[in-house]
Amino acid sequence: MYRRAYVLLVGNAVLMGSLAVIVAAVLNKKLADPEGSFLGPSWARLPILLGAAILLDLLPRTLWLSRLHPMAMPGILIHRLRTHWTRERLTLVALGIVCFYVVYVSYRNLKSFLPEVIHTKYDRELHLIDRALFFGHEPASVLHDILGTGFMAYFLSYVYLWFLPLVPLALTAWLVWSRNLSYGYWFATSQCIAWTLGTASYYALPTLGPGFEYVEKFTDLPTTPTSELMDALANGRHQILWGSVDGAVQSVAGFASLHCAITLLVALMIQATVRSQILKIVFWINFSVTVVATIYFGWHYIADDVAGVMIAFISFYVGGVASGQKFERRSLSSHPTTTTSAVPVDRD
Repeated sequence: MYRRAYVLLVGNAVLMGSLAVIVAAVLNKKLADPEGSFLGPSWARLPILLGAAILLDLLPRTLWLSRLHPMAMPGILIHRLRTHWTRERLTLVALGIVCFYVVYVSYRNLKSFLPEVIHTKYDRELHLIDRALFFGHEPASVLHDILGTGFMAYFLSYVYLWFLPLVPLALTAWLVWSRNLSYGYWFATSQCIAWTLGTASYYALPTLGPGFEYVEKFTDLPTTPTSELMDALANGRHQILWGSVDGAVQSVAGFASLHCAITLLVALMIQATVRSQILKIVFWINFSVTVVATIYFGWHYIADDVAGVMIAFISFYVGGVASGQKFERRSLSSHPTTTTSAVPVDRD
């Protein structure tokens, strides 16, 4: 039933992994683990992540439903394992985690190799487009004047950085708790496609982003977690390019904005598969605020955000087709394969 999703997930991971290995070999580089080694080597980390996903579902549920009575726990645990953690669910979770991990690590390494593969940058051209769209004004400066550089700077900073935990949490939610298994394949496939298209966009139109190329235009901003992150990325990039750091990755690339792509993809998935109206509103607001933050802090040009939106729609549609979704004018239907879940992730 999910053969197309299998093929696309695995094929995407193989493609990205192969490209990362080939480019590393050509540049005489070693592939780096961008997330460090606090969970041990990569071969151990994947089983740990899979076990953590299962534990995250079983432990809180068992403790809550048993009211902490030890005699009631085994029955609740066994029932959940039999009804929810079927072979199909385990396949979805394992395949989704492994493929996403391979794609993401490859993405980070290919992004890191970019300055050594392509030396040309197009910041000036995209900056001129920004100024033309704002009638000769700097988009970031306009936002600074409208929103101010006090409270809003910190608010936008925390919303922007919320992206970091959002990526693994959203993937886990759809893999573990989606009642309809096809929704899990849909989100995992779309996520992998988005990171792959984002990698391609970096090589198609290399940029640093206004906050790195035109630093002087953002000196009016206070020190926030986001500005500290930008400083750390800039310093890391310089150290890696000058050869003073080994085993690390540089993470500066502007076009396209994957913050916009992934936050929009999450909003689209919630709109299509989740019943809660509150969640729909929250994540559409999250996407909108993230777009503003990318310009406000100088992470991206306007063209970067537009390209990110395009990546989200393409990934959403292709992932939906691969997982068997039917896109109709007024509704969206999918495979009827479902499993019981305490946390419903389902469409209206």
